[in-house]
Amino acid sequence: MIHKHLNYYKVYVKKDISAGLVVFLVSLPLCLGIALASGAPLFSGLIAGLIGGLIVSWLSGSQLSVSGPAAGLTVIVFNAIEQLGSYAGFLISVVVAGVIQLILGYLRAGVIGAFFPSAVIKGMLAAIGLILIIKQLPHAVGYDKQFEGAESYMDETATESFQDIFDALASISLGATVITLGALLILFIWDTRFLKRFRLFQYIPAQLVAVLWGIGFNAATLKWFPGFAVFDKHLVSLPITESLSDFIGLFTLPDFSFLSQPDVYTIAITLAIIGSLETLLSLEAVDKLDPLKRIAPTNRELKAQGIGNMLSGLIGGLPITAVIVRSSANINAGGRTRIASFVHGVFLLLSILFITRILNMIPLACLAAILLQTGYKLAKPQLFIAVFNQGWNQFLPFVITVIAILSTDLLQGVVVGIVIGMIFVLKSNYHQSITLHHEEQHYTLTLHKDVSFLNKALLRKLLNKVEENSALIIDASKAQFIDHDIQETLEDFIKASADDNITVEVYGFSKKQLAARS
Repeated sequence: MIHKHLNYYKVYVKKDISAGLVVFLVSLPLCLGIALASGAPLFSGLIAGLIGGLIVSWLSGSQLSVSGPAAGLTVIVFNAIEQLGSYAGFLISVVVAGVIQLILGYLRAGVIGAFFPSAVIKGMLAAIGLILIIKQLPHAVGYDKQFEGAESYMDETATESFQDIFDALASISLGATVITLGALLILFIWDTRFLKRFRLFQYIPAQLVAVLWGIGFNAATLKWFPGFAVFDKHLVSLPITESLSDFIGLFTLPDFSFLSQPDVYTIAITLAIIGSLETLLSLEAVDKLDPLKRIAPTNRELKAQGIGNMLSGLIGGLPITAVIVRSSANINAGGRTRIASFVHGVFLLLSILFITRILNMIPLACLAAILLQTGYKLAKPQLFIAVFNQGWNQFLPFVITVIAILSTDLLQGVVVGIVIGMIFVLKSNYHQSITLHHEEQHYTLTLHKDVSFLNKALLRKLLNKVEENSALIIDASKAQFIDHDIQETLEDFIKASADDNITVEVYGFSKKQLAARS
């Protein structure tokens, strides 16, 4: 069995290593930005990324999901730290949230992930793609007012995001813009069929080339054309450690004295519920994107996230979830197994220990270009056209989910999408559960599959169409369940049918039901 698993990973190891590098390049600025937006130490975001890559990747049942700090939790984390007045105290909430998630996993609460409609999942992916594009455009032209902003689109920042785009257009940095355009060109060329024919280009990730292009261009301009150079404000900024003691000093231990405060548990429950929902949504979306069409076990994922959050909280990290942006970047880069996520964690660790000075040379514009490409792949115009061609029952929940997420945030938008999706399901079920067919004075009323009290109004409407002096066949042979209200309505109609000279025949009911009364 072990030999079989090893062979499985060997098949994809080359693609996974290159994909892990890409995910690392995407994850690095997100970890730092989310920590900054959460009002937490910058290193706390990197800790969460390390736990997600090095630990959760092996505990999870998903081969492609990448875990780390989620921007969707930034507002909750920021408010929690302010409420408790201590980041060390907040870490206790993270640990307790992990315990709750672990319990939810053993209670098999992951089944809720199966109830998200396909149109809503597609809408979530498209919305995240649009958010990536909107949020990264200012970074792409060298206007970096906000560090964070790749996965969340909170209501209070919606206006600011569009305002940032207009402000960015008025204050374009030529150097950053050239870097972005060059990186996008590299990413586009690397994805063409012509270059894919050459084996060499299959082993070198386009994202790495884009980053090297940005570093090289900026180094050249700093030396020969300083006016076009990108300076510190628009470069990656990692904390530099000179020794092991400096590295250890970046960790924060939780303050266990906060265990006596009720607010800690309220915050923990909030983190556990919202984090679990985001994880299940991301997992469902990753399964949709998986080229090998594997289905990840949701309960195992909740357990993995629970253990991850417990460890992250114990050593000073932010709460973690499965994150669709990093996961989709993994898939787009060719990742096929959990090794890609693990490799991204290894690169995060090595970057902190050895190459922070080199990483601090990377222009944010390069990373913005990578995220712009990821956003486009998630929200391609072809996707909107394909869903539209599937009919309004699919398109409306899809587009409403997109608009709701852009107007509020990920969770609120998905909830709106699910509600709209359920309305269409009920509407479809309402019309399809009972049908009436007639030729001249002969009517056939067919009950399909399950017929509940929700179909009572439709049943009365159809029965009223049966004319006097006619014959009606009630066919319930296809129905698996018939609600008592439906039976009563049919019984009442059969009793009154003689007054209108309507002959009624019943099929598919037991003798104790309508056939006995007809």
